[in-house]
Amino acid sequence: MVTGIGARWLAAAMIVACVALVGPSAPDGAHIAKPLPADAPKDFVPNRVMTWNICNPCNESGHNVGRAAEIATYAPQVVGLQEACVRDVEGIRDHLQYLYGLDYHVEYGSVLHSWGRCGGVPWSPGGFGQAVLSAAPMTDRVNVEYPDGGSEDRGYMAVTTQVDGRPVRVFNTHLAQRSQEAVRAKQTRVLEAEVARHDRTIVLGDFNAVPDAPELSGMWSLAADADPECAPAATGTCETTTDWHSKFDYIFLRGFVPLEQGVHPTPYSDHDPVHADLRPT
Repeated sequence: MVTGIGARWLAAAMIVACVALVGPSAPDGAHIAKPLPADAPKDFVPNRVMTWNICNPCNESGHNVGRAAEIATYAPQVVGLQEACVRDVEGIRDHLQYLYGLDYHVEYGSVLHSWGRCGGVPWSPGGFGQAVLSAAPMTDRVNVEYPDGGSEDRGYMAVTTQVDGRPVRVFNTHLAQRSQEAVRAKQTRVLEAEVARHDRTIVLGDFNAVPDAPELSGMWSLAADADPECAPAATGTCETTTDWHSKFDYIFLRGFVPLEQGVHPTPYSDHDPVHADLRPT
C-alpha cells in the first residue's frame, strides 16, 4: 500500500505518463483520429463551403472528435458553425489541425455568455453563438445581435475572406426558434439590409424556417440557395437538413453558381452538415 507523500508521487507520475501518451494540448482528452473515407481530400477543397448547427446534443464528451472528422471528410475552404460554444470550436479546430492537417483560421460571433451551456467558470462563462472557420485569413469581422432575439439571444457575424482566390463577404447567422415567425421576419430584414450591400456574398446559417416561409421572401429576392431544388416555388425534391425532416439550413449565394450540394446525416447534431461547391459568376 502506498500512502502520504508516496501516493502523491505515484499520482503525479501517472499524470505525467498520461500527458506523454495523450499530449498536453489534446482536445477532448485524446488525439484519437476517426478514420475518414478513402476518397476524403487531403487538403482544403477550393471553392467549397459548409454550414452546420453543431448543438443538440450539446457538451457531449468526445463529440468534437467526430465533428472534426465530419468537417475533414469534405475539407471546405469556409465553414459556418451555429450554436457553437467557443470551447467546442477550439477543440474542433485543434482536431482538424493535429489529426487531419487542416489548419483553419477562426473568428467568433458569440451572442451569449453561458456557464450552464458552455462551461467555464461563473465569472468567466463560455461564449455561445456563431463561428467561422476559413482556410484563408479573415478581416473586417462584425458581430451583430438582432434587436429582438426571441426566446434566446440571436445574431449574425460577417467576415471578409477569400473563395476562388478573390475576396468575398461571408455571413453566418442563426434565427429565432421555429414557432417565432414574426421575430424571424424582423431578424431577416436586419440581415438582408447588410447582404444587399455586397455583390459577392455567401450567407450560411440555420434560418429555422422552410423555403416557402414568408419571413424568407426577402432573402430569396437577394440570393439563391446552393440546392437548386430548394426555393419557394421549386417543383423538385428539396433535401432536408434536420432530424425532423425539414430544410432549415441554407447556403445563400450572390455572385456564385452552385456546382454541387450535399447534406450529410450525422450522429453529432440534430442538424446535418451541408456543403456546396461553387464557381463565380
